[in-house]
Amino acid sequence: MAEPTIDARVSPLAHLEERMRAATVTGARGVTLTEWPFLTMADLRAAPGSEAADRIAKTLGAPLPLRCGDTTTSGPHTILWLGPDEWLVVSQAEGTSVVAELREALDADPGSVVDVSANRTTLELSGPAARQVLEKGCPLDLHPRVFGPGRAVSTTVGPVAVLLWQTDDTPTYRLFPRSSFADYLARWLIDAMSEYRGPEVA
Repeated sequence: MAEPTIDARVSPLAHLEERMRAATVTGARGVTLTEWPFLTMADLRAAPGSEAADRIAKTLGAPLPLRCGDTTTSGPHTILWLGPDEWLVVSQAEGTSVVAELREALDADPGSVVDVSANRTTLELSGPAARQVLEKGCPLDLHPRVFGPGRAVSTTVGPVAVLLWQTDDTPTYRLFPRSSFADYLARWLIDAMSEYRGPEVA
């Protein structure tokens, strides 16, 4: 009988799990911070409108977004626009199979599929005060009239470069920093959340 497989991976923020949990704020000014470790991420390059792009879209079950900030989602896969011919595929499916399927769809056409799952981790910031927390260090206009669910852009939060994706109107945001900067960003967010524990100052 085969021995069970043991996942020995340690996420970039495992050591801050308790601190993130303790930083949770409840109520009307509530906000939570959690890590979503080990999501599958693939950097995809292909010519928009090409036969390869069509095959890739069919494989993912969703068209490749064509404008800055746009995303598309199908099942476990979300495709985030990074550039005119570049996308980040974020998936809860098993990484090896996703990358293999994308490479098969690209075939020998110009482009590339690179597994970048270990390059970034995912932080989720959610709650009524989430936007206010981000606005302390993000230069984007995050007001709902400009930035809403389904939008994803490259920006900075504090001094850290991230891909910022709003997933719903709670609001909930997912931030994708490089793994080496995740500790700094998480501590920055924990500090930025702390004021919402107290009463709002009129």
